[in-house]
Amino acid sequence: MNLSLFHDLSIGRQGAAILDLPMRTRTILLKKLSDAEILAFLKYVDPDEASELLRSVPVHRREPIIKQLSAEMKMKVERLMSFHPHVASGMMDLNYVQVAKRSTYKDVAEDLIRHEKLTGKFPVILVVEDGLLVGEIHGHDLVLHKPEDKISLDVKSVQTARFDLPERDVLRMFKHHPHTRIVVLDEDESIIGVVFTDDILRVIHAQDTHSLYDFAGVRQEEDVHDPVSVKVKSRWLWLVINLGTAFLAASVVGLFSETISKTVILAAFMPIVAGMGGNAATQTLAVMVRGLATKEVELATGWGVIKNEIKAGFINGMITGSIVSIIATIFNQNPVLGLITGIAMVFNLMVAGCFGSLIPMIMERLGKDPATSATIFITTCTDVLGFFVFLGLASVLL
Repeated sequence: MNLSLFHDLSIGRQGAAILDLPMRTRTILLKKLSDAEILAFLKYVDPDEASELLRSVPVHRREPIIKQLSAEMKMKVERLMSFHPHVASGMMDLNYVQVAKRSTYKDVAEDLIRHEKLTGKFPVILVVEDGLLVGEIHGHDLVLHKPEDKISLDVKSVQTARFDLPERDVLRMFKHHPHTRIVVLDEDESIIGVVFTDDILRVIHAQDTHSLYDFAGVRQEEDVHDPVSVKVKSRWLWLVINLGTAFLAASVVGLFSETISKTVILAAFMPIVAGMGGNAATQTLAVMVRGLATKEVELATGWGVIKNEIKAGFINGMITGSIVSIIATIFNQNPVLGLITGIAMVFNLMVAGCFGSLIPMIMERLGKDPATSATIFITTCTDVLGFFVFLGLASVLL
């Protein structure tokens, strides 16, 4: 973000604008801002958002800025920053009040008024007994009951998570139990915070950005405004690996150079066979990466998934293979060429389904990010095996 454009924003919008930036851009921008400028917009963000922003501020500047925050904000920010950012406690917010189970709705209303005066926000109302979470009551319950009514009959259950639960497990909880919040508990079962839907969406946004860079073979830290040297450093290794796999595919083609020289039209259909295999493999890879991230599939139990992907590849191969076979027959007046292309298409989409599901699971087992380099290896499999079958059949049948 251009510094002058940032200064054109109102102070109330500056914090939210920085949070939307990629991590590298956010860090560069915060380095350029003075402590006073950072303090100005921190007043307009939540404590959890302030903590996230301050993690991008150089360490030697962070402590002086925190000391100048209001006492309430300082206490909350220091508490949030004491937790690891990629576990439940690092995702949580402090916008909640605790009320005793024996309380009346009048007691709850007084607690809410005090909280709103301090934060300007309506909090989650958590019910405790002997210091332990019992459940929650909803805000609308306050208008449905008399002030002297007890809250104990209206307590609802609420999802909980231990403070050190990994980030992706928290995401999976939201997926399987679509509550609007998860209460984070300490080792002694006491309440330390709440994870809201907004917190989850922020994590998902960050993960989606990370996955997008990974699929492209670009580091997450790379930004559109980076200098040429940074962009080259981020990408050259992937391009070299890709070049090596391209030579492997070319060597397979070279084995059938005599066949291609006799039937030049084969060269026109080779990109179709390889391209369809690569696209089908990318579709399978996208589904597998999502399944691995949510722990819905793993190598030990993944054979059923692989079989389904191979079957899907066979059916899709029959559909697309029939189409390309008919086109090849009509336009080239060569039914054998059409048959060869159709068979190669079916085979290559089955290969795509097999390796598109198997390779990500193997990488996950090896402790590697399945999205980072899987595309290179999967595309190599579809190119090499696709060319081999297509040109091998052509050398036998034409």
